[in-house]
Amino acid sequence: MAMKPPITDLDIPTANSGFYEGFSKFVAIGSKLLIGALILWAIAFPDAAGNALNSVRGSIDANTGSWYMYVMAFYIIVCLVLAILPSTGKIRLGGVDSKPEFSSFSWFSMMFGAGIGIGMLTYATGEPIFHFGTNPDVITGETTASSANNVRAAMKWSFLHWGFSAWGCYAIVGLALAFFSYSRGLPLTIRSGLTPLLGRSLEGPLGHIIDIVSVIATILGISVTLGYGVSQFAAGLYNITGMEWIMNAEGSPTAGAMILCLVIVMILSTLSALSGVGKGIKWLSNINMGLSFFILAFLLIFGSTMFALQSLFLGIWDYVVALPSMALSVYKGDGLEDSVATQLAGWQGGWTIFYWAWWIAFAPFVGLFLARISKGRTIREYVLGAMIVPSIMCFVWFAFAGGTAIDLTLNGGAGDQITGAGLSSQLFAMINFMLSPTLATLMSCVIVVLLLTYLVTSADSAVLIINTIAAAGDESPKGRAHIIVWGAILTLVIGGLLLAGGLGAINTAMIIGALPFSAVMALMGASLLKALWRDSKRSKD
Repeated sequence: MAMKPPITDLDIPTANSGFYEGFSKFVAIGSKLLIGALILWAIAFPDAAGNALNSVRGSIDANTGSWYMYVMAFYIIVCLVLAILPSTGKIRLGGVDSKPEFSSFSWFSMMFGAGIGIGMLTYATGEPIFHFGTNPDVITGETTASSANNVRAAMKWSFLHWGFSAWGCYAIVGLALAFFSYSRGLPLTIRSGLTPLLGRSLEGPLGHIIDIVSVIATILGISVTLGYGVSQFAAGLYNITGMEWIMNAEGSPTAGAMILCLVIVMILSTLSALSGVGKGIKWLSNINMGLSFFILAFLLIFGSTMFALQSLFLGIWDYVVALPSMALSVYKGDGLEDSVATQLAGWQGGWTIFYWAWWIAFAPFVGLFLARISKGRTIREYVLGAMIVPSIMCFVWFAFAGGTAIDLTLNGGAGDQITGAGLSSQLFAMINFMLSPTLATLMSCVIVVLLLTYLVTSADSAVLIINTIAAAGDESPKGRAHIIVWGAILTLVIGGLLLAGGLGAINTAMIIGALPFSAVMALMGASLLKALWRDSKRSKD
């Protein structure tokens, strides 16, 4: 008996007139009400909000570590299997005659800038430096903290968080949406990725709830990225100008400085979003990539070149060999405060689980954006461009920025000048140590411009994606007033959470918001496998 044909349309109700014409009122208004409640709560009751968020996060950290570790491994496996298998790898997203809309360079630049650029600038120096001091290998006694024999371990654990797991998380959402939207003709919205499992029930409240969860996860995920980005942006401005009001006594940006930087970024990003993907976002992404290569070239010439190259190649080898163990090991505390088990669990909760939640919360935005710009690519080409190449780019950044920082600390006489700086300031502290004051100021200006373009690219992409989900998958740059409203909402969310508890409150809200969407992503992977398997069966009937 022949299989039924796949669903190629979803009737998602949208308003026919008024302010919400062309938009799903349930999704658009429902998302705004929930986010509005969060904003009011965070601003009106900052202490209570901070305490409640921390309490919920403690429960999540204690009970969901295994889920996050295993589900992230599932995302990687699905992407790699579909790319490697000859029958699926050659499938073209959008049909056999579909052609890519963007050049390979612009395509990769937009993926990288929207996906990870800001966090990479913040963490490329800071994370290897941190893991140089402590990581699971140090905790278990296999290496010695802050010594030469811990360099490879520092790189390996840094690569874990910014490698295949992160980009596999994005890739699975983008691949599912690109397939169901461009090969099946379904709306470009999150619910479309679940049609093989849930069918036409997605046209009603169930589908609306899935899209609302996606919007909230997107807002909270981009809030973390922008929160760290504006923190480093403020640190860069302080490094250039020396204005005392920008930094507090602990060496971190003040709340006032961060909110001012946030307002500047969101005004620019909203203007860029109004211009659409093919103009502002594309141009800014190309600028991002050019400046990124300039800074890499600087580090290649003036940094610890041989040390960084050794860290890169050995780090990649160690990472690939240890990936199955690192990706699947779940550390559980034993209740003893200073035991090895408790230290390992604390490290994994503070780093790996935090990262997995961050990437998952960021995935509806990045995944839908990847789908939007990847029409015409084969599945194999997509996985290579959306998962493998960006991972390698991150490895290069971490090896040259973090490797140089470690070498200057270990062998170059930097002492605690780099390690003693706050996370947002460590890249600038390294530049200050390497260069004369004048050259350090000039290079800081380049980094600040790159940060600004990354921030604007990520924020305007997120606003467009939120607008697309709320418009039932309509990709056209419609609803200019809605773009402005979502830009303002995103600004208020980040500002409110900063007032409620700084970056820690933003991190905690994101981890809470990521949990339900992690299940949606797992279902999307299962839906994609089911759809491709049923297509292969149909072709044989």
